[in-house]
Amino acid sequence: KTIHQLSPRAGGPFVVFDCAAVSDSLIESELFGHEKGAFTGAVSQRIGCLERAHGGTLFLDEIDDLALDLQPKLLRALEDREFRRLGASAASIRFDTRVVVASKKDLWAECKAGRFREDLYFRLSVFTVTLPALRDRKEDIPLLVDAFAPSPVWARLPKEVRDQFQGHSWPGNVRELRNALERAQHLADM
Repeated sequence: KTIHQLSPRAGGPFVVFDCAAVSDSLIESELFGHEKGAFTGAVSQRIGCLERAHGGTLFLDEIDDLALDLQPKLLRALEDREFRRLGASAASIRFDTRVVVASKKDLWAECKAGRFREDLYFRLSVFTVTLPALRDRKEDIPLLVDAFAPSPVWARLPKEVRDQFQGHSWPGNVRELRNALERAQHLADM
């Protein structure tokens, strides 16, 4: 989100699509959209994520969960910068979208194991950022606490709370830190 907000595309839409949260049978429709009558239950036209993100950024979370049979379709759309909605007989729709992806797995290892397409990997990996677990970057904890709070709070926290945050292993990573901060705020409000 920050990459989008600090970029020249900040004025465009920021669209998030979680590949793990949608069943395989609906992912294609979610990404590319569909026309009315394209399949049973398609009672109206649907604009997909690629089209909605035109001029902005599309964030594909959990890309490692994208089914192998859909990967070539996504690759083709990204290569050509155009696609067709499901059930469309009209011309392709062109799009200009920055695509950012995240994966909980090492995608190169997934390629070697045959679970992710190499060509899609190389298309997506223009820039690769490896984000270590929070336990390996404890210096980020004060920054993250201040980012999650409505106003900077790290310096105002009691020393024992700061020490507890710094000493914890954070198996849930940043989500766990955000929840711990929210829990502390609720307890302070009691």
